[in-house]
Amino acid sequence: MTISYNWLSEYLPEKIEPEKLSKILTSIGLEVESLEAYENIKGGLKGLVTGEVLECEKHPGADKLSLTKVNIGQGEPLQIVCGAPNVAAGQKVVVATVGTTIYPTGGEPLTMRIAKIRGVESHGMICAEDEIGIGESHAGIMVLPADVKPGTPAAEYFGIYTDYIFEIGLTPNRMDAMSHLGVAKDVCAYLSHHVKKKTKPVTPFSNGFKADNNELPIKVTIDNTDACQRYSGISIKNVTIKESPQWLQHKLRAIGLRPINNIVDVTNFVLHETGQPLHAFDADAIKGNHVIVKNLPAGTVFKTLDDKDRILTAEDLMICNGESEAMCIGGVFGGIQSGVSQNTTNIFLESAWFNPVSIRRTSVHHGLRTDAATRFEKGVDISNTVNVLKRAALLIKEVAGGQLASDVVDIYPDKKDKMQVAIKYHYLKKLSGKNYHPDAIKNILESLGFEIVKEGMDELRVDVPYSKPDISLPADIVEEIIRIDGLDNIEIPKNIHITPSNDTSAFKDGLKEKMAEYLVGLGFNEILTNSITNSKYYNEEVLASAVKMVNNLSADLDILRPSMLETGLETIAYNLNRKNSNLRFFEFGKTYSSASTGNYKEEEQFAIFITGNDETESWRKKLTGTDFYTAKGIAAALLRLCGLQGIQFDEPVTGYAGNHFAIKQKNSIVGSLAVVSAERLGTFDIKQPVYFIAFNYAVLLTLVAKQKITYKEVAKFPAVQRDIAMVVDMAVTFGELEKTIKKLNISKLQDIKLFDVFESDKIGAGKKSLAINFTFVDEEKTLTDKEIDGMMQKIMQACEKDLDAAIRK
Repeated sequence: MTISYNWLSEYLPEKIEPEKLSKILTSIGLEVESLEAYENIKGGLKGLVTGEVLECEKHPGADKLSLTKVNIGQGEPLQIVCGAPNVAAGQKVVVATVGTTIYPTGGEPLTMRIAKIRGVESHGMICAEDEIGIGESHAGIMVLPADVKPGTPAAEYFGIYTDYIFEIGLTPNRMDAMSHLGVAKDVCAYLSHHVKKKTKPVTPFSNGFKADNNELPIKVTIDNTDACQRYSGISIKNVTIKESPQWLQHKLRAIGLRPINNIVDVTNFVLHETGQPLHAFDADAIKGNHVIVKNLPAGTVFKTLDDKDRILTAEDLMICNGESEAMCIGGVFGGIQSGVSQNTTNIFLESAWFNPVSIRRTSVHHGLRTDAATRFEKGVDISNTVNVLKRAALLIKEVAGGQLASDVVDIYPDKKDKMQVAIKYHYLKKLSGKNYHPDAIKNILESLGFEIVKEGMDELRVDVPYSKPDISLPADIVEEIIRIDGLDNIEIPKNIHITPSNDTSAFKDGLKEKMAEYLVGLGFNEILTNSITNSKYYNEEVLASAVKMVNNLSADLDILRPSMLETGLETIAYNLNRKNSNLRFFEFGKTYSSASTGNYKEEEQFAIFITGNDETESWRKKLTGTDFYTAKGIAAALLRLCGLQGIQFDEPVTGYAGNHFAIKQKNSIVGSLAVVSAERLGTFDIKQPVYFIAFNYAVLLTLVAKQKITYKEVAKFPAVQRDIAMVVDMAVTFGELEKTIKKLNISKLQDIKLFDVFESDKIGAGKKSLAINFTFVDEEKTLTDKEIDGMMQKIMQACEKDLDAAIRK
């Protein structure tokens, strides 16, 4: 939330310095994330002055340069070399003196120094408007009116607007503070409590409002009274659409808004002043002089102000004319046919209350996250629609002329009752940790707009103001009291009684840390991605069991992720787009699925992503791309680190994201290794291979917990190694060979390693040669050649029999 200091100060009864005001705002829960000085022209034209060109002669060393003498109102006239074609004696100009920093439009800052141009010294610069950031023109220097006094600061002459801008980290529930007036109310409540002096904000609303005539009455009908519970409007005739006055433009620009025209600017101004969105229609486009608030059939096409066709749903609330033609998506976005244009002379101004649920659903569906929708979906003050309408109408009359051509139309079918909340004093003490005097409680609440309905010995019952739709519980009242009193004022007890906790997650967290440290040592980086993702990434089969968001933040974030893959691919794509192509990531996160409505499943996952080259290129080593075996080796090594033995990788199965290899320990599936398909990578515009390892962390944790840690002495007797090479069919895998050998249960066989694979027509079509290394150890004695030969003979016979292997001699 962006707040202008100058603007906010207009509603405060006394001036408060920006730094002090910043502390007050933070102490009452409106955390100021930044406070920055603002100038409507960058640099504020500091150091620039007006001057008079006394002499202008041709430069002795250049045909296109002029040598001038400029009076700047003090000291000797300055000698300045100027390249502008329009410079002439007698002109009043803007001068950047030596030492002044100028901020050109779209360029880098430049500090003036004494320069020698074609052999002649120049003590400053006569400026064009783009050179000092006040315009775009570079056709020549600015020539000021003849009555300008030399030496006048440029900031004074051009009327530089200065301000301070607060960036407030507003919590989502604080709709009441999404305006300058709302913030002013909180500041006044703080002052009332701490200064002990009743303080109220200066109201912008005026009394004695009266229409000029009734020449343009427009009827209003609300068909859907649930989605629109109040609708107010007024007609204004003979307005002149033009540029807004400077005071209005300055205020809008200070908070980051671009002025458009006086009518639109007033609606934006009042929105940020009061928090109430408004909409102005071209009254001549309202057929039948009748406004109808209703829903249209699903599939209706509506062209919005951005000249795009929107396909409406049956739930979209529309503002229609007397012929039931759509003019505006209520509370969200206007239509191109009824919007205010340069040719508009009569307007109908709308101020309404729309149902937050309806607005949010429509806004998200159409991807229209407007300022108006943001406020309506949080709940605006239903009691203030007419006051705000009158305020805006008078401002429009002030800046655009015209007459108020109708009485205020106010359709409010069912008056909304105020929320009533009761709070007990002992509950306040229990929750806040502080004893508050009843008078202090009442004063704080009344200064915030609450009405005391009933007061008892230990209880206070209040009516909640319409401007605070988030308050419905006693705890909410406690929060209001605490923040106005100040969190720093909560008393800290001398003694704190606690019960020592039993850390049940030490093993779980310890294993995570162990795995993370191992991967970091291999060059991995940990990432943290959003568990809410885009349903467009998935096919219908996956979406059938996905958990869909009912109240999603945007159209692109609408489901809880069914897999860790897609959010990781987003991160990879982000890095690849920034030329960071060798990536190793890991993430601890959760995936979600649903068997039926209300039946949801959440699973902890440990994901690993590998892509790019293994190492950076050097003079000692050429680039080597990561492959499937790199990923497989990392997965196996990680599981061995966790104490799991006998890890197996099943044959690949084609899934929606590519080929998946199930990773097993005995009969338990620990996770999977996937070679991500080109089709899946194409969704994220990734053009290099990606390998994805996903472990079910709960299963992994269970298996690791079952492992018994045993210790034994290092073997005293030497290990013996033997190698053999065998020719097998191309279809035979090392895994099959390993299983065949392990079935022999040779107790002294410690390790089996594949160290070479050779393929050639010389050894036969469809054949390959595998070179295997065997390690044998006897913990009680030194192995003899005879014993080793016997074991090797059993191994070779088993391979010949089960795998049809031919041992190479």
